Amino acid sequence: MCGHAGMADTAHMETSPLQPPQTTVYIVEDSAPVRARLIESLGALAGVRVVGEAETPFDAVQGILAAQPNCVVLDFQLLGGTGVEVLKQVCPLAPDISFIVLTNHPNLQYRRICMDAGARHFFDKSTEFHRVKEVIAAHPASDF
Repeated sequence: MCGHAGMADTAHMETSPLQPPQTTVYIVEDSAPVRARLIESLGALAGVRVVGEAETPFDAVQGILAAQPNCVVLDFQLLGGTGVEVLKQVCPLAPDISFIVLTNHPNLQYRRICMDAGARHFFDKSTEFHRVKEVIAAHPASDF
């Protein structure tokens, strides 16, 4: 969660006593087919709702700050920049958002940069794609 532990403020989410809070997810990915795959995969999870998507760092920062999701699935390489830019801009302003980096560039240097900038998880797209769904499914909205 952007570099520190804690409970997310879910006051901005409307809930009823009969319906548990939804986990909201924002997807930042420059590949339309990968975005579609993530939306389909996460949309199949009970209690999870994708609230937005972006393919550039600028659009991602604006969209994430507007949507205030519980979680962001973030690609490292984006159109016109990198996910590190998004982490560095969003984490200081919204420290309770949990970031999951999903990348085709899983080297140790990128992992370290992303984790230092506030990512909570760092997964290799080619071998750990399924881990995104597992992490989100394992944590209800109140845990982010």
